[in-house]
Amino acid sequence: MTGSQLWDDVDDYFISQLAPDDEALQAALRENEAAGLPDIAVTAAQAKFLQLLAQLQGARTVLEIGTLGGYSTIWLARALPEDGRLVSLEYSARHAEVAVRNIARAGLDRVAEVRVGPALESLPKLADENPPPFDLVFIDADKANNAHYVEWALKLTRAGSVIVIDNVVRGGRVADPDSTDPDVLGTRAAIDLIATHPRLSGTAVQTVGRKGYDGFALARVLA
Repeated sequence: MTGSQLWDDVDDYFISQLAPDDEALQAALRENEAAGLPDIAVTAAQAKFLQLLAQLQGARTVLEIGTLGGYSTIWLARALPEDGRLVSLEYSARHAEVAVRNIARAGLDRVAEVRVGPALESLPKLADENPPPFDLVFIDADKANNAHYVEWALKLTRAGSVIVIDNVVRGGRVADPDSTDPDVLGTRAAIDLIATHPRLSGTAVQTVGRKGYDGFALARVLA
């Protein structure tokens, strides 16, 4: 058995035992596929991890940067109380349309909203609304702007908030200081920011599974 097949089998086992999809989640994945969205959504195990983080936080507000078809949005929104709020930012209008349908089908459209446009344009507009600080920020958008997203997350959170950045390993290329790949450069800039910013304490974890070799960064806002 190859390493990747073993990773898939272990992921399948964990998901079947600990994070099985229900009809709303399965329908979201079917809708994403039918609409031709790229197959880059988090796995159910990863989504359950995000949901547990939000629950451990006692989160009432979540900011998601990068919606895709709303699969992770559904998991995160389910962690919130009835009067909670999730704002998800999506660059593609077509992806956002699919996500809005998926979120509504899951009965979460009163909790979760999707805003369309480049996140670096949506974030200042969101900040101008002076929203309550977000308890958790999940960053899973264009990787070249990861550091900028962390900077905005700091403006929109409070002491004790948690920031998660997905896909930080970049197939191992994140360790290459000579890389010219914009996604690697953006991710390294975000890691450097977490490492040096006085308001952040964080770490990064490598993972394997259905999404191959990857990983995430996790940071806590200190003040």
